[in-house]
Amino acid sequence: MARNGQKRPHDFYGPNPLPQRKSVVVSILDVGTAKTTCIIARLKPEDHSYGQRYRTHGVEVLGFGHHRSHGIKSGYVIDLERAEQGIRHAVHQAERMANLTLDTIIVSLTAGRIGSDVLAASVALAGHAVSERDIARVLKAGSEHAIAPARSILHSMPIGFALDGDRGIADPRGMFGAQLGVDMHVVTADIGPLRNLEQAINAAHLEVEGYVTAAHASGLSVLVDDEMDLGTVCLDIGAGTTSIGVFYDGEFVHADVVPLGGHHITMDLARGLSTRIDEAERLKTLHGSSLPSPADDRDMLTIPPVSDEGHEGGQQVPRGALTRIIRPRLEEILELTRDRLSASGFAGLAAKRLVVTGGGSQMSGLAELSRRILSRNVRLGRPIGVSGLPEAATGPAFAAACGLLIYPQRVRIASREHAGSQTFAANYSAGRATGTGGYFQKVSQWLKSSL
Repeated sequence: MARNGQKRPHDFYGPNPLPQRKSVVVSILDVGTAKTTCIIARLKPEDHSYGQRYRTHGVEVLGFGHHRSHGIKSGYVIDLERAEQGIRHAVHQAERMANLTLDTIIVSLTAGRIGSDVLAASVALAGHAVSERDIARVLKAGSEHAIAPARSILHSMPIGFALDGDRGIADPRGMFGAQLGVDMHVVTADIGPLRNLEQAINAAHLEVEGYVTAAHASGLSVLVDDEMDLGTVCLDIGAGTTSIGVFYDGEFVHADVVPLGGHHITMDLARGLSTRIDEAERLKTLHGSSLPSPADDRDMLTIPPVSDEGHEGGQQVPRGALTRIIRPRLEEILELTRDRLSASGFAGLAAKRLVVTGGGSQMSGLAELSRRILSRNVRLGRPIGVSGLPEAATGPAFAAACGLLIYPQRVRIASREHAGSQTFAANYSAGRATGTGGYFQKVSQWLKSSL
């Protein structure tokens, strides 16, 4: 995580939980299309931190840095050198503020054709009470159910355990039965994009301790306990992608990514209004809306041209012209989200709750448009329970970054990730992955309909 003269061991990716009476330091990196964020924080043991029973530690930010991203498009690295420069700048700011030097870092991920599946596995017990070793055996069996080339396991998380067919057991340790089963949520991604991102991070003299899907991180950051229990869709609208996460019964049960985001709206405006990209971003932020209003055709905006040569001032357009460009793209993002949820089989689990977060969630009128297209109760999600952030970093745009700070403590309670559920580097060399067809797909669909 961080060092002060010597390298720290990996604190979170093994069978042991976080120290319950000891503070630890974590460092995270959120590499997005628009910005790269690095945060160094101290996790301090607390009972029901910030009123959230799923959290065991409070989060105190020690260092914060962010920089405009370059060389990143829709979560993919397209220019290694420029991507590395943005990472280096953000990390240096955070290190200087915290007076620490980082070795390893937890990284968010939206690229790599994120795949999400629910699998079932079981192992026989020899008449003894369920032990940590039995749990490790059944989790390993679940993660090894299917293998596909060029894919890597990001998360291998138990949704619930079963003893002799009786499902819904949260923690089977110490219980008796003849057979221990588990329902697992396995999230995978293509190896190539992960390797490219890791190359950029390594060039900044850092090692990737683990990847976390942005959908998972954002949900951990903005959802309250009841939303996690009752079922909620968390939609993180970033600059280059829109991450979809479904939470149910306290667990992260589905992930998906739509390769569209706020930057696509900016590019639509730049093309439609024939103006510079930075000016299109300013117009979107200050005047953009997804819903028309009676004043749209009366309020006039000055649109600077792409080039100032041979022009005086700029063209005058009604504010409604922005809405007519913005709305179709937002509708496309939300309709794709609706279709992906319907195809996943998890749409019904999330009942009628939708929490929208990410930088693109702040668009005026988005809640109303989301409510109409997705037929759900909608609220705007902001990070909960992270102290010490700059005021500018407390909004929805930093939800995924803040969720990465919560992930190490949360995964220990709900997921108890085992030694067989490895970090990217180990998965890459082993080439392990989860398939998407055949028998295990049928098992997945059955589980989705049964949850």
